[in-house]
Amino acid sequence: MPRKPDDEIIRTRATLLNRLKNWDDRASWQEFFDIYWKLIYGVARKAGLTEAEAQDVVQETLFSVAKHIPKFKYDPALGTFKAWLLNMTRWRITDQLRKRGPLIEHRDPAGDTARTATVERVADETIPNLDAVWEADWKKNLLAAALTNVKSRIDPLQFQIFDFYVTREWPPEQVAQTFKVSVNQVYLAKTRVTEKLREEVKRLEQEVT
Repeated sequence: MPRKPDDEIIRTRATLLNRLKNWDDRASWQEFFDIYWKLIYGVARKAGLTEAEAQDVVQETLFSVAKHIPKFKYDPALGTFKAWLLNMTRWRITDQLRKRGPLIEHRDPAGDTARTATVERVADETIPNLDAVWEADWKKNLLAAALTNVKSRIDPLQFQIFDFYVTREWPPEQVAQTFKVSVNQVYLAKTRVTEKLREEVKRLEQEVT
């Protein structure tokens, strides 16, 4: 029976997540960290945490992902990985806020008075609504990760021309003069890097959305 197009998309998007189930796959974990640590840190800061608390949220969230990823199954019908990671982050932020005040104990159904595992607790609704912040920062960090990846794969001069023209918004004539190239080469560098950037953003979206 031929594979449906949707099946192929799901298989592609699940590849990085499946690789993370192997804790010894350092390259995949490094890729995951490079994509997400700034996102988690930034959202934690915007939730009102200090720099140290936000750093703790990053470490604890990544630890939770490592702990629970073996049981995670990619199924868009049940929810996206992006939403799952947001919940992981929100719970860690909640923990940091609770550390500032008296600890609240939760009784589990078995009668154990000890606090239940963080992942099993409902996120504290007193935390500012992070959904909009998460969505905006998700896109920014995905673009930043794509830019970093593209930078490592292309000619350094071509990337510098792109950076000065597009990111720093120098006039094309000034960029051309600085790097001793023609204005047409400046435009060409922009076109080539922009195309590679779009491809990388698409790849990352397919891997981890």
